[in-house]
Amino acid sequence: MKLNALVNKYNSANLVLRIAISIVVGALLGVFLPSQKWISEFGVLFVGALKAVAPVLVFILIICSLANGKSRLDRRFVRVVALYLVGTLLASFVAVGSSIMFPQNLELNVSADVSTVPTDIYEILHNLLVNAVSNPFASISDANYIGILVWAAFMGFAIKKIASPVTFTVLQDVSNAVSMVVRWIINLAPLGIMGIMYTSVSTNGIGIFKTYGSLILVLVGTMLFVMLVVVPALVGLVLRHDPYPLVLKCLKSSAVTAFFTRSSAANIPVNMALCKRLGLDREFYSVSIPLGATINMSGAAITITVMALATVHTLGVPVTLTSTLIVCLLATIGACGTSGVAGGSLLLIPLACAPFGISTDIAMQVVAIGFIIGVIQDSMETALNSTTDAIFTATAEYAAWRKQGKPLPKELFHEHKAEEHESEDHETEEHDA
Repeated sequence: MKLNALVNKYNSANLVLRIAISIVVGALLGVFLPSQKWISEFGVLFVGALKAVAPVLVFILIICSLANGKSRLDRRFVRVVALYLVGTLLASFVAVGSSIMFPQNLELNVSADVSTVPTDIYEILHNLLVNAVSNPFASISDANYIGILVWAAFMGFAIKKIASPVTFTVLQDVSNAVSMVVRWIINLAPLGIMGIMYTSVSTNGIGIFKTYGSLILVLVGTMLFVMLVVVPALVGLVLRHDPYPLVLKCLKSSAVTAFFTRSSAANIPVNMALCKRLGLDREFYSVSIPLGATINMSGAAITITVMALATVHTLGVPVTLTSTLIVCLLATIGACGTSGVAGGSLLLIPLACAPFGISTDIAMQVVAIGFIIGVIQDSMETALNSTTDAIFTATAEYAAWRKQGKPLPKELFHEHKAEEHESEDHETEEHDA
């Protein structure tokens, strides 16, 4: 009975509060019990479970949505893709501004490990196309979301053409079962995040701030500016409403788990659960969220741009407007081809260094530095990437609601609507007078 009471108390507590407590507990355990490595297993199991269930969830949800769906993705899909790409491009421009205002010098004395990295845009696009038609079972196994999206779409449309009503019922039951498993895993997030926090503190400590503190501040500051200023401005421009209630709600629900898992792919189930709470169309977000985990990479664009320009400044290479614009475009296109896993953006730094004539050997030294600061950089990058997946998906959906005359969620937009009603009432009173 005591165990059941404890479990019920755990489940009834607010998830964000549980995660906040787990962060503190994990940090304290990392400081005072750094040799108890078994604690880190909670984090390993949590991230592993999310990464394992996410491809299956995406594959099943897309098939189910397209097979059962009566509506088309229509302009919502075009709008969310545009938001993903524009947001990533704007992030790269902001990163250029940050690099100019706060130029960084790197200590290029780490051993270089020249490995296979993309050499040009053609190779990145080629890899995307190859991934799109890779074996569907291999795509699920390797968490290749481009392949998952393509094959799930084919299967969904095919089933819609030929399947019987019984098939639709079975698909819906399987979808509900996978979603329930995801909810169980997310409910254990506090334990997983405690383990991840313990690993970070016990392994890295605060040593990275001594050598690369300034670089970390530029990266983190740029990402925060994009999240708190650029993204809300873009959302406000589309919705014509105060964007911060939506942005803050998504930050609260998505950013924390993305920060600690350091994987946009692993955070897909969290974002899908968030979209459901926001009242979005499952047919839409079951496609837009995994697509965002693949091509919506504002944080990656910032990392690529800042690290490349820091290399340029360190070597004293002259910077022109043309080369800067090329870097922004390379960072945007390259970021869209970044895998949604920890450290995925770092291997594209050599590509951004190429327009300045910087050799791959030197660029790979910068990649090595990126992995050193990755515990901070990659966590912030993933939080920005994954949270904006949910923000832009909601924005595209709510923009469609506005055109249809459908009211927006009161808990997110009631203040602005109240101001509109007050303004309308005031105009009516003046007219009557």
